[in-house]
Amino acid sequence: MDVPFITASQTQDGSISGTYNARSDNLERFWKSQFGFTHGLIIADTFYENVTRDDGTSQVVQFSPRTGEPMLIACLWSRRNGPDEELLSFAAITDEPEPEVAAVGHDRTIINIKPKHVQRWLNTDPRNLPALYEILDDRQHPYYEHRLAA
Repeated sequence: MDVPFITASQTQDGSISGTYNARSDNLERFWKSQFGFTHGLIIADTFYENVTRDDGTSQVVQFSPRTGEPMLIACLWSRRNGPDEELLSFAAITDEPEPEVAAVGHDRTIINIKPKHVQRWLNTDPRNLPALYEILDDRQHPYYEHRLAA
């Protein structure tokens, strides 16, 4: 399996292009061209989420596993040809929030797969989607510490 190396890139207005979240309850509908076909991993030690404050403004919160171990974030990737250039994009797969993430006010958490599932996740069989859901369900559940991002 040849998985391309994709990095998030900033557009001229400062936003990130080509990066998304893929809800685990919508993989076979919205992500049907990728789920079971083009899987990847994001290896990270932290992730960020926007949380709405009591006054309605948004605050970026940083979440990191208390263990300090890197996360193996399940993702889907896509390659599309645009009018001017090729776009490589990816989507981190998310699910219902871990309790400590929900307590801060966010409604989703990335899926952090177990190391023993990496090869099966990357070498997918689109004819066996139940096996892929088993990988997503048998995930790591570290306690995510949080702090306000600068």
